[in-house]
Amino acid sequence: MRILYVEDNEELRETIGMLMETEDQTVVSCATAEEALELDAQQKFDVLVSDVSLPGLSGTDLARKLLAERPDRWVVLCSGYELGAYPLSWGPNVRTLIKPFELDELESLLSDIRLAVSGSPA
Repeated sequence: MRILYVEDNEELRETIGMLMETEDQTVVSCATAEEALELDAQQKFDVLVSDVSLPGLSGTDLARKLLAERPDRWVVLCSGYELGAYPLSWGPNVRTLIKPFELDELESLLSDIRLAVSGSPA
């Protein structure tokens, strides 16, 4: 499973990006939504994991742009505040995580997504 991880905090980006990397998960990390759009244009990702508050284009705007291209894409939005049901209205594959989240919350969510993407147990 290919994951595009967008986080403007360098320390978080490096740490969480490394922790998401597994035998069956490849992670490409970047700091801005604009960079994420360029990366996604070059190679498609199964999952977008993005901070909501980014410099320039926000994580929610990024998610909407990528979902417009591919509505079945999986999206995980990470935010320090409750986003409510709004992002969930964008499609069945949109999830939210409230920061700070526990690593096992992210791992569990990615495991569920991997199962849905591959159709086989994680």
